[in-house]
Amino acid sequence: MGKVTGFMEYARLQEAAEAPAARLKHYKEFLLHLDDKAATTQAARCMDCGIPFCNNGCPVNNIIPDWNDLVYRGNYQEALETLHSTNNFPEFTGRICPAPCEAACTLGINSDAVGIKSIEHFIIDKGWENDWIKPQLAAHATGKKVAIVGSGPAGLAAAQQLARVGHAVTVFEKNDRIGGLMRYGIPDFKMEKSHIDRRVEQMQAEGVVFKTGVFVGDAGADNFPKTITNWSKETITPAQLQEQFDAIIMAGGAETPRDLPVPGRELKGVHFAMEFLPQQNKVNAGDKLKDQIKATGKHVVVIGGGDTGSDCVGTSNRHGAASVTQFEVMPMPPEKENTALVWPYWPLKLRTSSSHEEGCERDWAVATKRLEGKNGKVEKLIAVRVEWRDGKMQEVPDSEFEVKADLVLLAMGFVSPVQQILTAFGVDQDARGNARATTDGQKAYASSVDKVFTAGDMRRGQSLVVWAIREGRQCAQAVDKFLMGSSLLPS
Repeated sequence: MGKVTGFMEYARLQEAAEAPAARLKHYKEFLLHLDDKAATTQAARCMDCGIPFCNNGCPVNNIIPDWNDLVYRGNYQEALETLHSTNNFPEFTGRICPAPCEAACTLGINSDAVGIKSIEHFIIDKGWENDWIKPQLAAHATGKKVAIVGSGPAGLAAAQQLARVGHAVTVFEKNDRIGGLMRYGIPDFKMEKSHIDRRVEQMQAEGVVFKTGVFVGDAGADNFPKTITNWSKETITPAQLQEQFDAIIMAGGAETPRDLPVPGRELKGVHFAMEFLPQQNKVNAGDKLKDQIKATGKHVVVIGGGDTGSDCVGTSNRHGAASVTQFEVMPMPPEKENTALVWPYWPLKLRTSSSHEEGCERDWAVATKRLEGKNGKVEKLIAVRVEWRDGKMQEVPDSEFEVKADLVLLAMGFVSPVQQILTAFGVDQDARGNARATTDGQKAYASSVDKVFTAGDMRRGQSLVVWAIREGRQCAQAVDKFLMGSSLLPS
């Protein structure tokens, strides 16, 4: 694919980025997509490797060698069609996917992998710039109605697929805007929300109806989830949906955060990441908030070393934090993966995000013992070093230390979807509190309740946007088969 000797002739090129000092002054994206010449050169690095492991490394099974070859030959519009054949929203994945496809790249065995993500970013931006992306209207209406609960990537992918084969699709979102955790969980400097708005406009033209500010569950204050991302004005019950629609897809995100049960947790200044991040996104969108959680002039401690923790770091630095420290309870990973041992699977290695580059003290194998403060407000965090032996965590004797902490952000992952929704529908759950459903067979993506399907985080737990898109597409095919007896939708 591409140029036969390209991988030997050309080096991998990273996308250009605005300097940290400059990008800290705003919340806009700071990565630029490749220009035509650079994209052609990077696509030329794609090898004629025989078995493209990248295809299977990608959860949506992107046909990566094919669109690399098309980019190399300058057939950008055909490359876009090939990309869209497996992925409804490449502008999302081209910006925020960690690129497991690149970890599976054959060239990555002994060299730098092909820059697949940057080429994907180039293709989709090229498509929007040239007005190649149009609504795809169904040839005829089926007369079937589908309700989708949740407007994150799983819900949006399912909605678009089902609308394109003629079903009447309504998407219900409890927040005030469409996008789910992409809208309020991912900072704008990683993905500006205009990309979501543009897709919503396309899908509305395709017939999808969006209803925001609607919580699907049992009515009553006691059943309404008390999460910061809820601005619902209306409640609709599962029974009402089951009466009005021929099929329902539960596609909400994993929004129940993992808590930190230590002394001092109740102090002011200790917040979940998903209390902190959505507020800034709302402000960026033009909303006025009272008592916004701000890191300005504060010593910030982020607990959790994953992507959400990194997002807290980047947002805190943009607020003008006095210092930012990030703790991770697991040991520091190796700086370089053992490729021969792990390829083509996702490797364990040290990952430094753009937010870390902007300023952050990072520390590993650290556990929080307690939080201390005065007048009900946190002032410091007491931590201890830990060791991992046979998979068990043990404290290192006499290793206790303290750090200043005016703001503590808990970013330790999410344990399950909003339980009130699953309980209201009465679906069976797995051991982790997710909706139970298989991904194959006659009952693929079907819950234990008739007509109710599930996909994305609500079925598999906290995961990647690209996995949500995959599950949304596959669930759409399963629903189409359920409604029509067969389906022409791809999985």
